[in-house]
Amino acid sequence: MSEKLCGLDPKPIESLLGRAGDPARIFVAYSGGLDSHVLLHLCHSVPALRARLTAVHVHHGLQEAADAWSLHCKKTAEQWGIGFRELRVNAKAEGRESPEEAGRNARYRALQSLLDHDDVLLVAQHREDQLETVLLQLFRGAGLPGLSAMPDIMTLGQGLLLRPLLHVAKTAIFEYARLHRLHWVEDPSNQSDEFDRNFLRNQVLPLLKQRWPALDKTVSRSARHCAEAQSLIAQVAEDLLDRVLTVDDMTLTISELQRLDRYRQRLVVRQWFASLGLKMPSLAFVSRLLIEVIAAPETADPVLENQGCIIRRYRGRLFCVAASDSEPELDDLVWRKDEAALVLPDGGRLLRVKAEAGIDACLWQTAEIMVKFRRGGEKIGLPGRTGRRSLKNLYQEAGIPPWERRSIPLLYIDGHLAAVADLWVSAEFYKSKNGPCLKLVWEKENKNRKGNDERTIVD
Repeated sequence: MSEKLCGLDPKPIESLLGRAGDPARIFVAYSGGLDSHVLLHLCHSVPALRARLTAVHVHHGLQEAADAWSLHCKKTAEQWGIGFRELRVNAKAEGRESPEEAGRNARYRALQSLLDHDDVLLVAQHREDQLETVLLQLFRGAGLPGLSAMPDIMTLGQGLLLRPLLHVAKTAIFEYARLHRLHWVEDPSNQSDEFDRNFLRNQVLPLLKQRWPALDKTVSRSARHCAEAQSLIAQVAEDLLDRVLTVDDMTLTISELQRLDRYRQRLVVRQWFASLGLKMPSLAFVSRLLIEVIAAPETADPVLENQGCIIRRYRGRLFCVAASDSEPELDDLVWRKDEAALVLPDGGRLLRVKAEAGIDACLWQTAEIMVKFRRGGEKIGLPGRTGRRSLKNLYQEAGIPPWERRSIPLLYIDGHLAAVADLWVSAEFYKSKNGPCLKLVWEKENKNRKGNDERTIVD
């Protein structure tokens, strides 16, 4: 019996692995169902791959037969001489998660944890899965990113996720399994129309295919067209973002953004969210952002919240910062004399280093050193300037956003304010000659840092 009889052979797998750099470790997501069983069998049929293969079964614990499925997968892997891993997850839905979403998120979190650099994960999604994904995205009002559906290769954590069967028909997979007399497990929940994907698969698609038999093939082609268009748009969006983005703090220059038409403004905002590692915002939210925040008067301080982040403007720039209204008051810290660095509550660090000018190093060794945080009313005298200035005025002059001021570390020596992070040193404690000196270096925990490259995975 030849694979050619059903139009399915290992060549797509080998081709995709070649594009992935011929990885040393190949994990195969193996549920024990028809699709993953065929994928594992195809991989096993290539002698050069066997030593690198590991079948990975995610045990969701949601079905009575879950233990039996895991045992079946383990025995099959052992029979074929393939390594086996079982990953147990908590797939219970939380918050607004649907049961489908909770299971998918738990599954991919677990699978992602396996991957190091140069590792790959193979999953068995096929052309019919692509059809379902495109239709579900369409029904949800998705744009081009959603209608592009699933790519055949993408990043997952530190490794890559590959879909070698994405352009293969479901009928070819079933015929392959029949020809090779394969035995797989059936998940009874697949027959439940409670879940959107099952309802689409069991009730809607059979009717559509009566009228359009090649529907999976044509819609898959449309998804590729959408993916190509999205790729071009993403490049345009990246170029536009570069014009208005300040990379150091990941803020947008509002005046430059307003030079663009409304469509390009939306494109830039979405690309900004992507660069921050956030999910794609809805059209309604982007419209509110453009009207209520970007177009607001200079004197206004509008605030929008999305995905646990606050979007606000300050001095002509648009910021995206972690929501911190519920953070407790920051406690005072003792800086021991044997510590070259002090870890701050937000994850940043304050370091003391040798310098030609700054705080007297000898004084540091004899005094009580504390780091505190702003309570209000603090003042400091600066070298070369008369009088004492309030921190509020100094922060305003320096253009430091109000929400950042609270976490700026203040150095106290024997109860007196000696320095404000690495921004200012008190004239009372500053020296520029006659002995060794120390200066502060403030390593911030950048809350605007770009997130990991983890794209939304739909199956």
